[in-house]
Amino acid sequence: MEEMLKTIDLWVTADDRQILKGVNFSIKYGEINILFGPNGAGKTSFMMTLMGFPKYKVEQGGIYFKGEDITDKDIYERARLGLGVSFQRPPTVRGVTLRKIIEIISNNGLNKERVIENVEKLNLSGHLDRGLNDGFSGGEMKRSELLQLVVQRPDMVLIDEPESGVDVENIALVGEAINSLLGRDRVKDHKRGAIIITHTGYILDFVNADKGYIIFDGRLVCGGNPRDILSEVKKHGYRRCAECR
Repeated sequence: MEEMLKTIDLWVTADDRQILKGVNFSIKYGEINILFGPNGAGKTSFMMTLMGFPKYKVEQGGIYFKGEDITDKDIYERARLGLGVSFQRPPTVRGVTLRKIIEIISNNGLNKERVIENVEKLNLSGHLDRGLNDGFSGGEMKRSELLQLVVQRPDMVLIDEPESGVDVENIALVGEAINSLLGRDRVKDHKRGAIIITHTGYILDFVNADKGYIIFDGRLVCGGNPRDILSEVKKHGYRRCAECR
């Protein structure tokens, strides 16, 4: 299968600090890849670089999406090409409702009945007319982020720590929503890809990922079966995995 997204020798700085060091990465159409790593290893920085946030400066290398060089493209250009993101800690936006954000993202391009169906499935009916993330719990924020991705319908989704701040009941709901977003709840050819960042690996109880990788000290140090990687991390820790790459 053709590669949907790849990076070549990617070196990135933020706040005058080197955070990514020669990352070579690729993901094919329809794949779900998991990025493991300890706090501060560069997982979120990698995702923010892929999305084009200006704080993250590409000093060397390139980013390619659907065959196009997007290294110097702005965030809105990448979004229009089909990249979507779910933040670990999304901002609170008072005065702008979740309903309004959904209307803006969809640009009237999604069937209203389909939107209502997803709102109900994600248990967000009572949140539509509240300020975006204003007073939302951790689980409500995650479900709101996923609802926005469902409406946006990107070709590639970048999901940062979907289990962070979420209780057990909501992790199951979040996992179900991710599977639905990616088409993994239906028997069909999967075209939408995903990169899911995790520290704990709990999301693997609910999402069947194809590949896993470890980022350590700004480098992609190993890859393989995500469940095997998680098992080794639980036994030996991230540093041991990095040393034995």
